[in-house]
Amino acid sequence: MIRWIQFRNPSASISSLHHRLNSTTTTPNPITPVNPSHLLKVSTILYQQQNSPESRFHTSLNHCNFHLTHEFFLQICNQFPYSWKPIYKFHIFTQTHNFNHTSITLNKMLDVIGKSRNIDLLWDLVKEIGQRQLVNDKTYKIVVKTLASAREMKKCVDFFHIMNGFGYGYELGTLNKVVDMLCGCKLVEEAKYIVNKLKDGGSVKPDGFTYKCLIRGFCDVGDLVDASKIWNLLVDEGFEVEIDAVEKMMDTLFKTNRFDEAMKLFQSVRINRIDEVGLSTYKLVIGWMCRKDKLGHARMVFDEMRERGIEPDCEILGSLIYGFLSKARIREAYAIAEAIDNPDISVYHGLVKGLWRLKKANEATNVFREMIRRGCEPTMHTYVMLLQGHLGKRGRKGNDPLINFDTIFVGGLVKAGKSYEATKYIERVTNRGLEVPRFDYNRFLHYYSNEEGIIMFDAMSKKLREVGLFDLGDIFERYGQKMATREQRRDR
Repeated sequence: MIRWIQFRNPSASISSLHHRLNSTTTTPNPITPVNPSHLLKVSTILYQQQNSPESRFHTSLNHCNFHLTHEFFLQICNQFPYSWKPIYKFHIFTQTHNFNHTSITLNKMLDVIGKSRNIDLLWDLVKEIGQRQLVNDKTYKIVVKTLASAREMKKCVDFFHIMNGFGYGYELGTLNKVVDMLCGCKLVEEAKYIVNKLKDGGSVKPDGFTYKCLIRGFCDVGDLVDASKIWNLLVDEGFEVEIDAVEKMMDTLFKTNRFDEAMKLFQSVRINRIDEVGLSTYKLVIGWMCRKDKLGHARMVFDEMRERGIEPDCEILGSLIYGFLSKARIREAYAIAEAIDNPDISVYHGLVKGLWRLKKANEATNVFREMIRRGCEPTMHTYVMLLQGHLGKRGRKGNDPLINFDTIFVGGLVKAGKSYEATKYIERVTNRGLEVPRFDYNRFLHYYSNEEGIIMFDAMSKKLREVGLFDLGDIFERYGQKMATREQRRDR
């Protein structure tokens, strides 16, 4: 699938790092505090009179006697993040009061109009902003993302041509920033279209960084065929395949259960490019080998890493701990863990996950208590693993509603306004002809993460201890104390 090549020495420069400066320099406007009462009055008028005649609309705003500043305009935009009409009418009003826009205020307005999908108005404003010479890289990102999301592909390309007409030129650095942004938003097909059109028209020739972004984008959406095509195109044009692009391709091959191809790529890098293989590459390979129960191969790679003088971090050691536990080699796993001076959460997660796999839920809870004692605060993932270890993937059944998690989960769905999901869940549970769905502990914890949840988790922990489930009681008590509300999670 991928064309294997002999790697050359790494190139010193990956992409152009220059930034286009605005043709007009403006002094930064000082941020002045906004009067909340004025903001409320103006927002109310914008909402209530957005369909009123312009004369009445302007008269109402003039009666507010507010101080129009750039910060005030931005705050108004924040009041209507998905509604273009109030913002645009306020923009028209500001033009009657000698209000000078900046790139920041115009980009904020474009963002609101883009989110509301008013493509025609967006297109008109783009030309106006170009004439004002207030376009910057943020403008490119907002406009192209909006047009690409709406599948206005021709306008995506035309936008670059229009900006060139306003004197901004065809900048490779700008194209790379746009492509990087689109690939991060999983709009990689649209990014590829823009790159090809600008390349075929002779406007902008992509470089190695452009192709790297496309490879990463196709890997993120799971399209290895197109990722391989871009890889081969990059090689044919004489660019260097960066090590992070190699790692991304390997990670995607692992995720799609193409283990042999991923290892073939890793071996190619080891043979031709060993000096660039660092901690991140070893971490990726060792982690996946341990997950796939290939502990022997993981040990070989680990030993090679140590021979090269690369010290493992806690994440690699956590993967090895899980690998040993998955093979029931408990003594060796604990020996690794005890030799770590300052273990982080990845080490404890390796222990908890491995013990959970061995059905040693009580030992996993002891690890949970130890990590708290040593000042390492559990995350949501920790609690979900512990609950799955104690209760199984389908939750605990019982006559008492306080320990019957079906009852608690349905109650949480109803309180969160998810009555349809609650009904469907009950239907699947009560209908013996259908398999009972996997219990979603993430949703269970999420729907009770509020002030009422603090009381519920406390009552649940007491009830669980009464029936002898001390480990579960400790888990829910700790969750209620540290994770039930946003303030608790922030201060933990």
